[in-house]
Amino acid sequence: MTTLALVDDDENIVASLKIFFEAEGYAVKTYYDGLSALSGLMNAPPDLAILDVKMPKMDGMELLKRLRQTSELPVIFLTSKDEEIDEVIGFNIGADDFVRKPCSNRLLSERVKAVLRRARPGEGSTEDGDLRPIVRGQLTLDPNRHACSWNGHPVRLTVTEFLILQALATRPGYVKSRDQLMDAAYDDQIYVDDRTIDSHIKRLRKKFRESDKAFDAIETLYGVGYRYNES
Repeated sequence: MTTLALVDDDENIVASLKIFFEAEGYAVKTYYDGLSALSGLMNAPPDLAILDVKMPKMDGMELLKRLRQTSELPVIFLTSKDEEIDEVIGFNIGADDFVRKPCSNRLLSERVKAVLRRARPGEGSTEDGDLRPIVRGQLTLDPNRHACSWNGHPVRLTVTEFLILQALATRPGYVKSRDQLMDAAYDDQIYVDDRTIDSHIKRLRKKFRESDKAFDAIETLYGVGYRYNES
């Protein structure tokens, strides 16, 4: 059974979503502030977490920052704010999607399914249908296990980061526009702008440079897009 975590200080919202998602067949854990959620999400990670942005003790942004130090748990933000900067910051620190409140439970459910599909690309396939690992120089990507390594060292990637890198590494030397990368990494129901892709590329480079300071396999072609250069 797929497990969801709901983190929101509004008890009415949590109660409503819990009833809805349990009726949809999910197991649901609930938290009412970021601090208590941090411990719970680290000790017993769910399959996906839905976080409110504004919460007492620790807000959703800070909670995600702490989680991303050790975890690539898929995360959807719930936000009542209209400021675009919140989404830019959220995607930059590793959020997978944003849903604005108030929203219908059905819409949120579809967003949850979309993120889970991206997190489980091989779900439902037979052993014979497993995808082969992608090996490009020092890079190895295993889509079946959502595993990535550089020169033998594991690199933890979020769902979105993995899909963007996979799109680039599948055809090294070929340029991928931002629109093509958005199509590869996001469900049709999720809209993001160009700056979101740029933020993910920035995070990818940072993660690989923690293992290899000379990492330069992802090249920017200004005004065109990005490409992966196999060394």
